[in-house]
Amino acid sequence: MELKFTAAQLQEYLGEIFPETGGRFEILDLDAGRLRVKMRVGPGDLRPGGTVSGPTMFLLADCAFYMATLALIGREALTVTTNASIDFMRKPSPGDMTAEARILKLGRSLSVGDVLIYSDGVAEPVARAGMTYSIPPKRAPEKD
Repeated sequence: MELKFTAAQLQEYLGEIFPETGGRFEILDLDAGRLRVKMRVGPGDLRPGGTVSGPTMFLLADCAFYMATLALIGREALTVTTNASIDFMRKPSPGDMTAEARILKLGRSLSVGDVLIYSDGVAEPVARAGMTYSIPPKRAPEKD
């Protein structure tokens, strides 16, 4: 699998297509089929009990896998989640989180893999997600 982006290019592209992320994600490592990304966690991401909410952890898993997929397929912003499941395994601390996304199979129409989510200050993963993304079909160029 060949990378279509460097980490810096992918970070820039994410800002173009999702400006609302506002620099919330920082790509730490990028290899063919693997990506590690950090997400800044703020007060709005916390739930009672001093932990990060489940929807926030899902956001991280979804965005990490989206970035890992785009790194291999290029500028395909309309790539979308078609299936996701997440297991919450441990209570995360109320701080930044890191995700490690891995592409297990990349085909013409689907990207399948998993994401491990880590919380600052917690040694073991706090969540694991199984992800499947649909890749839009290539369209033939329009003729004049």
